[in-house]
Amino acid sequence: MIQAYNFLASWQLFPEKGTYEYGERPKSAIYKIDSDKENKELLIHHNWVSLENQAFAAQYKVIADGSINTFPDKALADSVQVNFPDGINFEIHFYRNGQVVLHVVHEIMPNGYLKISQQGFKQDNTPYTNTEVYHKQLSVLPYSASVSGAVIRHTEEGVIKHKALTAMEEQTNMQLEQIRKQIELLALQAQEIQKRKELSMMIYNARLSFKPNIGQTYYLYEKQDGDHMLSLVAPKEWGGSGPFKRFVAAVKLLADHTWTEL
Repeated sequence: MIQAYNFLASWQLFPEKGTYEYGERPKSAIYKIDSDKENKELLIHHNWVSLENQAFAAQYKVIADGSINTFPDKALADSVQVNFPDGINFEIHFYRNGQVVLHVVHEIMPNGYLKISQQGFKQDNTPYTNTEVYHKQLSVLPYSASVSGAVIRHTEEGVIKHKALTAMEEQTNMQLEQIRKQIELLALQAQEIQKRKELSMMIYNARLSFKPNIGQTYYLYEKQDGDHMLSLVAPKEWGGSGPFKRFVAAVKLLADHTWTEL
C-alpha cells in the first residue's frame, strides 16, 4: 500500500476541466481515497452534486493486491482488480463474466492534480471515456455515502448546509484559481529566465571580437564548424549566403548581463 500514499486524500473536482462522453457533468464532487493497510484495501467514496442540485453518493472497497477479487456490488461488476504500475498511477478493472466493463485510471499529474479517466460502455454497448480533474482539499461534502446512484433527499438542515457549502466552494475555488494563476505566472517567469540563461551561455561561449553594450541589438550565427559567432551585422546585410551556416537569433544584452531573444 506504499504506492497508494500519494492518492490517500480528499479530492475536490474542477468541474470545468472534465470531459464527459456519457452521463451528466456534475456541478461539484468530492472523491475520497482511504486505505486499510492491514487488509490491503482501498476505500473509495465518491460524492457529487448534479446541475439540478441533486446529491449522489457511492462507496466501495477494493483489495489492492493485483489479483482479481470478488466485487460485492453485482449491479456494477462481479469481480475487480487493482494494479499499481508506480507511485503516481493506479488502475481499477471491473469485470463481468470475465470481460472488463469499466476501467478506471487514476493519475497524479505533474501539477499535483488527480486525473481520473473512466472507460466503459454505454447502454448500446458503444465505448465512452469520461475524464475528471481533482485537487486536494481539506473539507468534504456533508452527504453520507450510500448505494451508487441513490438520490439523497435534502432535509431543511441539509439544504442550509448545501447552500453554505456552495458559497464556501465558490470562495475557495476563486482563491485557489488566483493562486493557480500566480503559480503559472511564476512558472512562466522561471522558464523565461532559464531560456535567457541558456541563450546567454551560448553567446558567452561564442566568438566575440568586441565588447557588447547593454540595450544594443546583435545577431547570433552558427558557423560551418558548429561554433557560434556574435555580430553587429544583420543577416540581410551580409550579401549572398554570408560566412555562416545559419542565422540563430537577433539578441539584446540586458542590464543583468543576460541575453534575450528579440
